[in-house]
Amino acid sequence: MEKLKPKLFSVMKGYDKSQFVKDVVAGIIVAIIALPLSIALAIASGVTPAAGIYTAIIAGFLVSFLGGSRVQIAGPTAAFATIVAGIVAKDGVTGLMCATILAGIFLIIMGFLKFGGLLKYIPYTITTGFTAGIAVTLFIGQLKDFLGLTYPEGTVTIETVEKVEAVAKNFSTINEMSLLIGVICLVILFVWPVIFKKSKIPASLIAVIVSALIVKIGKLDVNTIGSLYPELSNKLPVFSVTKDIFSISMIKSQLSNAFTIAVLAGIESLLSAVVADSMIASKHRSNMELVAQGVANIGSACFGGIPATGAIARTAANIKNGGRTPIAGMVHSVTLVLVLVLLMPLAKLIPMPCIAAILFQVAYNMCGFEKFVHLIKTSPKSDIIVLLLTFVLTVVFDLVVAIEVGLVAAAFLFMKRMSDVCHVNSWKKIGDEDVDPDATSLKEIPDDTLVYEFNGPLFFAAADQIFKLTIDKQYNFLILRMRGVDAIDATAMHNFEAMYEECRQKHVQVIFSHVNDQPLSVMEKAGFVDLVGREFFCDHIDDALALAKSLEEFVQETNFKRQAKRIKEEKENTENQ
Repeated sequence: MEKLKPKLFSVMKGYDKSQFVKDVVAGIIVAIIALPLSIALAIASGVTPAAGIYTAIIAGFLVSFLGGSRVQIAGPTAAFATIVAGIVAKDGVTGLMCATILAGIFLIIMGFLKFGGLLKYIPYTITTGFTAGIAVTLFIGQLKDFLGLTYPEGTVTIETVEKVEAVAKNFSTINEMSLLIGVICLVILFVWPVIFKKSKIPASLIAVIVSALIVKIGKLDVNTIGSLYPELSNKLPVFSVTKDIFSISMIKSQLSNAFTIAVLAGIESLLSAVVADSMIASKHRSNMELVAQGVANIGSACFGGIPATGAIARTAANIKNGGRTPIAGMVHSVTLVLVLVLLMPLAKLIPMPCIAAILFQVAYNMCGFEKFVHLIKTSPKSDIIVLLLTFVLTVVFDLVVAIEVGLVAAAFLFMKRMSDVCHVNSWKKIGDEDVDPDATSLKEIPDDTLVYEFNGPLFFAAADQIFKLTIDKQYNFLILRMRGVDAIDATAMHNFEAMYEECRQKHVQVIFSHVNDQPLSVMEKAGFVDLVGREFFCDHIDDALALAKSLEEFVQETNFKRQAKRIKEEKENTENQ
């Protein structure tokens, strides 16, 4: 049984100065990477830049301190940007705080209920579809700042479709200087890692510094964080929970959003932990990770942050730079506190096209274009339908609708596929027209016996296969070979009972062969085994055929004695007359 124990308390045995130095260095480097990303993702989410840093500080520290992974780095991620922006636009920061706290509670409950392993049941096509959809919506959402567009007052841009319409209608207001800064930043983001492969300095930090200097020195007419968020300061996060979030109406309105955030946080954090395990040959504690993510999201919301989860890119950077214990993640949070206090006023100089360019790169990295195309080329039609449906719904509507509809569609298509796999076949007898009489694999079947073999799970979508059996009065025995049935449900059990009743009325004895553990357990619980008779449940098909043959001889002998007795009685009656 997996322990509900933070990894921090397990890995500190034998912790030495050498590893501490490596963890500190890795934590500082990850903090440098996280700074521009946290600001950019906060802006994309419709909240202040400071909220992104607060999230990285609070959630990052709590996940490292309580988490089930040795190296997980948590903070704001692109997966939440669109859903957070939608909540903020409709229900404000209060609605977001309520949804995030509820999501945290859901995650904690999921952890204590040992749901860590259940998230694997969410199909890969759904996660790929909504991830690609999020990437597209994130890209579209940054076009305004990248191009420097100006929208008329009152323009509504909550949904992705509305954003596309606004960009198209106001494209004539493009700011050439903003576009130039954006292009320069994109070039830096993609070229810097190629030229300076061994550099510890992230390309995003170089893009921020270069673009800020160009705009400041050149006095260019380009929007900056300071011009859009003049209230930005270096204040530390403070506890900011209000009574409004605990109202019944607010909780009801945010339940679906909270559930989506919880599921998404669980999927992304556990996926990040799995990737980290493969890089350091470790094994995370999935249920403890869910509990930590829940506590982290509650903490983040209480101190003005947004939803958080494990970030794959930052976790990988932590590992590559020597981080091997949760100390690195805690150092990352402490470093961000120092940056917030000492350098936050300088963040006002960052141009908005630079933020947009950083998010363009994030969208490109997360879209998984190659995986998306590969799935379309190689997957069954049902999986392609789920993939495209989830992708389109994420872009056109929102993530909540996409996940709900995607899961329902995947479940129905899976049941359809399983019902197609399940079938029942009648065994042929020697002498049938389409049977080779010289075949050595054929078994001898008594004349008054029918043999049917089931294959595949007999659940409600496939249980009608039971009614395809031909039950004829001319036969005395019906053998059902169940070797290929691993599971049955209540519907199948009901159909078996109906089938048995029909056989009983026609004086046909049912014999079961090789009933597996789960079907046998269901039959015993329903009292079906005792109804049929335990002696008619055989371990092997040969035993079932032998039983039918012995019973056939008994029936023939009984019928012969009855016939002889009837003839004798008729003869005596004739003589008496």
